[in-house]
Amino acid sequence: MFDKLFGLDDPKPADEGTALLVTVYDNVELSMVRSLLEAESIPYLIRERGSGSAVKIVMGVSSFGSDVYVPASVLEKATDAIAALLGEEVEFLEEDGEA
Repeated sequence: MFDKLFGLDDPKPADEGTALLVTVYDNVELSMVRSLLEAESIPYLIRERGSGSAVKIVMGVSSFGSDVYVPASVLEKATDAIAALLGEEVEFLEEDGEA
């Protein structure tokens, strides 16, 4: 989904001390990421993009995506934990949101 008008393509700014780990677009992938983080005892925060929370309540799924944040101190450990799941190289984002 590409939304340049409302900015839904951009993750919400991370809270102080947290970092964006990954954005997922379906409930199955989100459940797998959550399970892996819980198995590694890594705390996480999930934020829905745009009106995704309301859409998920009504429809059960949102095409806006879910951003998963972890403490910045365990970002590398969390990235390693989910890299095999996602089957891709995960890039670290800079402070300004660019890779």
